[in-house]
Amino acid sequence: MNKIYINPLPVRIWHWTNAAGFLLLIASGLQIRYLDLFQWVPFRTAVVAHNWIGFVLIGNFFVWLSFYLFSDKIKVYHPELNPMKYFQASFRQMRFYGYGVFKGDPNPHHASAYRKFNALQSMAYQIIMMLIVPLQFFTGVLLWDVARFSSMVEMFGGVRVVDTVHVVFFIFFTGFIFIHPYLASLSEKPWAHFKSMITGYEEVEDRRAHDASP
Repeated sequence: MNKIYINPLPVRIWHWTNAAGFLLLIASGLQIRYLDLFQWVPFRTAVVAHNWIGFVLIGNFFVWLSFYLFSDKIKVYHPELNPMKYFQASFRQMRFYGYGVFKGDPNPHHASAYRKFNALQSMAYQIIMMLIVPLQFFTGVLLWDVARFSSMVEMFGGVRVVDTVHVVFFIFFTGFIFIHPYLASLSEKPWAHFKSMITGYEEVEDRRAHDASP
């Protein structure tokens, strides 16, 4: 077995801060949205906590963005520019997720320091991190102080439209919280990806050793 350093410390700090923050946002958001069903804490406390946690995660997002923009690790998000190669890799990955994993087939993607994501993950994370997350934060800020941002809220169709977008993405992230750990377990060892997000290192088979060098 060989080890590759796949998750630098800033990424691990960002990841676990983000995970904890989103769980708290979901819990407080459920109470704010569905007060008759969920009452963890006083309503005012839930609102204040939701707002402050949201601002912490906005700051955390810019930590993530700065790290990748100002380091060579941005390569992990570089898309495959050859459409044929991208679709072939995507098809192999979809086949593994939908069929191969249940037969015990190996994951067709072999992670390395600069190829951490498979073709599907690469596209999904680009959309999530550069579009959906910023939109969720943006709508959250507008709803945080509707009076202050009233002109912008009206420009986007009013409070109901902004709130609907925020709730739709809230539902998406709630689903993501459940799907993400499952997909992360689909490796040679179910705990390998979780362990690498703690230690930074991931164990790989000898046949993948050549991928370890940056």
